[in-house]
Amino acid sequence: MQSYENPLISRYASDEMSRLFSPQHKHSTWRRLWVALAEAEAELGLPIRPEQIAELKNHVDDIDFEKAAEYEKKLRHDVMAHVHTYGEQCPGAMPIIHLGATSCFVTDNTDLIILRDALKLVCNKVAATIDLLGEFAVEHRDLPTLGFTHLQPAQPTTVGRRACLWAYDLALDLTELEHRLTQLRARSTKGTTGTQASFLELFDGDHAKVRQLEKLVAERMGFDATYAVTGQTYSRKIDAQVLDALVGVATSAHKAASDIRILAHRKELEEPFEKNQIGSSAMAYKRNPMRSERICGLARFVMSQQSSTAATVATQWMERTLDDSSNRRLVLPQAFLATDAVLILYQNIADGMVVYPEVIARNLREELPFMATENILMAAVSAGGDRQELHELIRQHSQAAAAEVKQKGKPNDLLDRLAADEAFAGVDLHAAVDAAKLTGRSAEQVDEFLAEVVGPIRERYARREAQQTELRV
Repeated sequence: MQSYENPLISRYASDEMSRLFSPQHKHSTWRRLWVALAEAEAELGLPIRPEQIAELKNHVDDIDFEKAAEYEKKLRHDVMAHVHTYGEQCPGAMPIIHLGATSCFVTDNTDLIILRDALKLVCNKVAATIDLLGEFAVEHRDLPTLGFTHLQPAQPTTVGRRACLWAYDLALDLTELEHRLTQLRARSTKGTTGTQASFLELFDGDHAKVRQLEKLVAERMGFDATYAVTGQTYSRKIDAQVLDALVGVATSAHKAASDIRILAHRKELEEPFEKNQIGSSAMAYKRNPMRSERICGLARFVMSQQSSTAATVATQWMERTLDDSSNRRLVLPQAFLATDAVLILYQNIADGMVVYPEVIARNLREELPFMATENILMAAVSAGGDRQELHELIRQHSQAAAAEVKQKGKPNDLLDRLAADEAFAGVDLHAAVDAAKLTGRSAEQVDEFLAEVVGPIRERYARREAQQTELRV
């Protein structure tokens, strides 16, 4: 408790995402890459013995991190520190560890593997959240509620259709995440500045073997393709594109969480609130939307990282400069951890949102006369009235009713005013304000959205209970 602790690890993100960016996983992957390199080089005829490869395989996971730290302090080079640490455990294989490779062989290829696995985890969680929002949308597909534009009362919609707006944003994000996954490649064995000169030397100028080595190592990493050209590193444009996709998820979650916070203020909808949960240390009655607020806070953090990856791309001089390294150690893990935390919260809310239909109906009734004026106008015209004259009468009555509400705090009496006006004598005013008739195709759009958008996502991603990560705080 005497040192700073990253709250993304201790409070918010899942153990699964944290593990992907752990030192153990990172450096075990380095060692697996060294094994893959040795195996491929041996397969292509370099003098690497089977017992050397076996020795490397036997020590992939038992890493002496204290020894590696001692070497790094002495050598000021993290990769060589681990080469020597691995070599002490595998003395017979020491001469062939990292043969022909540059540091970015292990660092960049490992990052690509981690990015791939982290993207898959995010995709699964986005899909699970869409699934839960879909269930919520179906349950409330035809529950009329006041719509808002400019955060001002507008034409009614339904609670279920509004949830579809949230889910569709995530569906668009999922498309981007999946695209980024399909575009990921291995850097594989590109060499010190990307020219593969060291490997060409190892294979006595045999270009075909150098290309085959690159292919073999990539396949052992689980990739079916490599980047066409690289400098010392794979293009940092890749990191920026991945961050763009994560930022997409963050913005979608922030928007939905903001909506939920506003609806909680209106007492129409609430996020889950546990039996012993305390909303305020001073105001005992409070039921603050703290999960939605936390989503917004974490999402803002993710969004703030987008400029950092863009700046890194822009400042990679020539074949590479090292100012990317320290920045990426912070940005990539933390952007994924924060996105993971956002989705844990979003799933939790989507799975337990509480709707208050009576409050929704009351709030809708207060505004409904205004919402129905277009229908009333059409009905009055059909009864033989002049459209322009009727429009002016409705405008005058509406403004007078609004003044009563705003200036005197009285109920909306627009219907009473219209009923007393002979120009609207032929209109069934009460039928005109039937909320169920003012929501258009909202309920049908929910059904169509579930069938056409959510259904295919559910087919691609089997919902697992493991995706439901329990909140720690």
